[in-house]
Amino acid sequence: MRLPVAKVFLTFLFALIVGGSAVGGSRVMAQAVGSTAPVAATTSVTSQSERIAALEKQNADNAALIAAAQTAGDNGWMLVSAALVLMMSGPGLALFYGGLVRKKNILGTMMQTFAMMAVITVLWALVTYSLAFGEGNAFIGGLHNVFLRGVGLAPDVKYAATIPLQTFMVYQLMFAIITPALITGAFAERMKFSAMLVFMILWALIVYSPMAHMVWGKGGFLNASLGGRFPTLDFAGGTVVHVTSGVSALVTALYLGKRLGYPKVPMPPHSVVLSFIGACLLWVGWFGFNAGSALGSGTLATSAFVATHFGAAAAAIGWSVAEWIRQGKPSALGAISGAVAGLVAITPAAGFVSPMSALWIGLIAGVFCYMMVVKVKAAFGYDDSLDAFGVHGAGGTLGAILTGLFANSAINPIFGAGKATGLFEGNAHQLVNQFVGVAIAWSLSIVGTLVILFIVDKSIGLRVSEDDEREGLDLSQHGEEGYDWAH
Repeated sequence: MRLPVAKVFLTFLFALIVGGSAVGGSRVMAQAVGSTAPVAATTSVTSQSERIAALEKQNADNAALIAAAQTAGDNGWMLVSAALVLMMSGPGLALFYGGLVRKKNILGTMMQTFAMMAVITVLWALVTYSLAFGEGNAFIGGLHNVFLRGVGLAPDVKYAATIPLQTFMVYQLMFAIITPALITGAFAERMKFSAMLVFMILWALIVYSPMAHMVWGKGGFLNASLGGRFPTLDFAGGTVVHVTSGVSALVTALYLGKRLGYPKVPMPPHSVVLSFIGACLLWVGWFGFNAGSALGSGTLATSAFVATHFGAAAAAIGWSVAEWIRQGKPSALGAISGAVAGLVAITPAAGFVSPMSALWIGLIAGVFCYMMVVKVKAAFGYDDSLDAFGVHGAGGTLGAILTGLFANSAINPIFGAGKATGLFEGNAHQLVNQFVGVAIAWSLSIVGTLVILFIVDKSIGLRVSEDDEREGLDLSQHGEEGYDWAH
């Protein structure tokens, strides 16, 4: 009996031990399962937040890379454009004007353009950039940026948000260089070099700086993109560059008087070849002048580039055809003069008009400027030596007015999306604004130039002596000759 009872007892004890272990294990497992459920949920939420944060950081990094790439592209194009505009002065304008004068004056004429590259640059750094683009009133900038104070490598969003302010500054400098250099074509072969230097310094301060500020500067009276009182459309300098220089050229030519022997003594260009090369350099450089005025490398630059080329081509044809009809043959000098006239006229319109409108503007300008040079100049008898007024003054005025006709919001919605820009699109008042801008440019140029000429004439004298003029500017003003046989 004892053995069976003991056997039963041991079996019962074993079952009890095993069962208790199983129950305890089940509880432990249940507790483990219960405890892992919230841990997994917490880990899942943490991972999701980290992924969102990582995606946001990646998007921010991508946006920064895209912005950096846009800045690099825009800045690269603007630096190239600045170089192209400088090329328009030297060698472009220097060769173009140099070939048009008599050979005894080639160095003196080229030196006038080259001097502007040096003198206007220093003046720009000291004060004229601040007067043109610094904070001021509606008519002139202030002195906040004298000595280029505050003009650093960060962008100024009001002028150009994707390029350094120094890039904008040096690009605008190239306009300030070539503008007074254009005036030299009117008084070629008869102004003293010293008088020319003083005249140009004063002209940059009194005429160019306020006109540039009114059209392009912050708060400018004529600024179309920053809320000017009379928003004048001038994409790349129709009024600022060409009207001011051309009208000032006419005033200077009238004040100085005619060259000795003009118009009885023939004074043909001594080298149309040099002028031809210079004109071609001007045409190429003008892409920086106009397309660069988009202040970026986007679609607006493309539109301005195309309009510039089409305008020049159509004007070359217009001038040549008019000359062919009147004189029986087209000349090389006429063709290149027509191209320059077209480039002048399309300058204010380049960023506002379609390619077909650019063709019309160029064609009209070619014929119009030809008549100004051949008919009007002969009728009034003034000695605009290299036709600075006939091409730049007349062409710039015409181009500014035609811009008010052809400007299209599909090309540049400068007044806002859906708002008409030019007369043909339905904005008749824009033509009034264009006339106001032209009238101010003419008035400022006439009055300012007369005042400057009077001051320089009474202080150091403007014109070379008759003996020096007969000898030529090369020897009389610089003591050297452009050619060994230049006498």
